[in-house]
Amino acid sequence: MATTSRIEEIRTGFSRPFWVANITELFERLSYYAVFATLANYLQDRSSALGAGFTTQETSSLTGWFGGTVWFLAVFGGAVADKLGFRRALSVAYLILAVAYFLLGSIASSWLAPVRAVVPLWLLVLIILILPALGIAMVKPSVVGTTARASRENVRSLGYSIYYTLVNVGGAAGPYLAGLISERMSTENVYRMAACSVLLMFFAVLLFYREPRRSDDAPPPSIAQTARNFATVAGNLRFMAFLLIFSGFWVVYWQQYIALPLFLRKYQGIPAPTIDKLLITDALTVICLQIAVSYLTKRAGTFRAIIAGTLISSLSWVIVALHPSVGGAVAALVVLALGEITLSPRYYEYVSRLAPPEKQGTYMGFAFVPIGIGSWAGGVLSGFLMHHFAELQHRPAMVWWSFVAFGLLSTLLLWAYDRLVQPGKA
Repeated sequence: MATTSRIEEIRTGFSRPFWVANITELFERLSYYAVFATLANYLQDRSSALGAGFTTQETSSLTGWFGGTVWFLAVFGGAVADKLGFRRALSVAYLILAVAYFLLGSIASSWLAPVRAVVPLWLLVLIILILPALGIAMVKPSVVGTTARASRENVRSLGYSIYYTLVNVGGAAGPYLAGLISERMSTENVYRMAACSVLLMFFAVLLFYREPRRSDDAPPPSIAQTARNFATVAGNLRFMAFLLIFSGFWVVYWQQYIALPLFLRKYQGIPAPTIDKLLITDALTVICLQIAVSYLTKRAGTFRAIIAGTLISSLSWVIVALHPSVGGAVAALVVLALGEITLSPRYYEYVSRLAPPEKQGTYMGFAFVPIGIGSWAGGVLSGFLMHHFAELQHRPAMVWWSFVAFGLLSTLLLWAYDRLVQPGKA
């Protein structure tokens, strides 16, 4: 009887906007990771074909820029979504994303030749890469906000689980589809597929999504109040120091999309479609093992879990350094994901507990900043290491030993922060 009652609660506990928003998020993640998986090799190939010939450093920096800008703008995306309303924010965001992915897949097209004649290719690509960030920064707070508003209290935790699962399904499907498309057609079609996917979500929002309302909704904060909250959090030096240190984890993590595709193709001769497909490993591992790992680590202290996850992910690249192959890369990505799922839930729990109720949104917006710093800094660092060790010294394995050392240093700094600041008592 209890099971029947629970099924009925689930059936009636989510209104239509919940399902519409979360299904569109699945396709947004599919598009994003399809693009991210192919971006590094795509930029090198197309820039060479156009005579610009991006260096490894330029390619890594641009790839890191794509991954990082999203998370910086997420700090402001929630406030924008509150002002516009979720329906309007989602529709505008998906329209921006459709245009952005289409332009990114058209950088070598003849119709863009007049623009390339007056704008340096690297600057044109840089500008285009900002556009997806503008869209995604509004999608995430809108979908999470919809999940809160369109779920009854008794099933809300399940709603967030559904959201997280669909995000990872999209993260796994994107690279796999990118690999299939690249095998049979040009890589440009990956970007066209991504553009079509999010354009369909634009129409889905217009046709099926209705703004969820709750009678107890508080009015959104004014721009002045948002600015005051922002300044207060930015002035919390201990919190900002923690975010900066924790960025080291993301520097290590994002190398699966920045350094690994270039390394496997240039120095191991692995075809790009194969590389695209193996990048589903992280998301599949999260889908399969998140619940089990969360159960096994539930008694661990919050900050200890963050430190342990950083250590595990840092050691993952030892496998690629010792066994630079498809099998070695897959094994490394499994270990990388184990570190991610050890720390990720506890990290957001830690930040949420630090935040005063009236600044909860601002603190959680800042929680995304290390992801952006990690991608930006990871792109620059990857380019430097690939050039110095792989291209000049012909010791590509040292790239991975360097990232292992960087991750261990980040782990040590987190441990020192734990000892000196006592975050558990903050």
